[in-house]
Amino acid sequence: MTKHALIVGAGAGISASFARALTKDGYKVALAARNTDKLADLAKETGALTLPCDVSQPQSVDALFEEVDQKVGTLDVVLYNASARERGPIAELDPGRVKTALLVSAYGGFLVAQHAAKRMLNQGHGAILFTGASASVKGYAQSAPFAMGKFALRGLAQSMARELHPKNIHVAHFVIDGGVANEERGRGNSSDEPDKWLEPDAIAQTYMAVLNQPRSAWTWEVELRPWVETF
Repeated sequence: MTKHALIVGAGAGISASFARALTKDGYKVALAARNTDKLADLAKETGALTLPCDVSQPQSVDALFEEVDQKVGTLDVVLYNASARERGPIAELDPGRVKTALLVSAYGGFLVAQHAAKRMLNQGHGAILFTGASASVKGYAQSAPFAMGKFALRGLAQSMARELHPKNIHVAHFVIDGGVANEERGRGNSSDEPDKWLEPDAIAQTYMAVLNQPRSAWTWEVELRPWVETF
């Protein structure tokens, strides 16, 4: 039986590598993002379905899952990969922009996870994954909105894991504690700085390993950092 996965907040990097890994493992993949034009090459490579979604809007998330029900069917895996950053001194942050960042990083995660959980509870199995960051466990100066959103997403994941693991739904949160390699942003691993950046394909390997864990020993959270990262 073909397995199906939905990646929300899809783009280059971690989500693209995970999409390729899932496809290689036999999954049919759907990719959701606010701008689906950027997904054209990845969709062509993986045979994935692309779907528009603004995760900050409940109606948009409702529409996404209605379309998934029609075009995909049963979901075995859902990854929430969306996030938004708003940086600046606390006294100078714009409240409206902070609200938008929180809606994307945290509230959108709840909306997507709730839809996924409803369907997986009905079918009796599934996996819901969340991409976190250093900010999930450490609040950095001038980065309060990102920390607020990522702390909230981690709390959501932990609460869901405690509730849903006994119901055969695997919930896992991934703390990506370091910069992710991206050649377009000048984040390449050279011989001078070997493995300074986390490679998206390596991160995807860990996602797949957690996804394939026996349920007698499920992980709810895993932290990934480069070997040269200082603690």
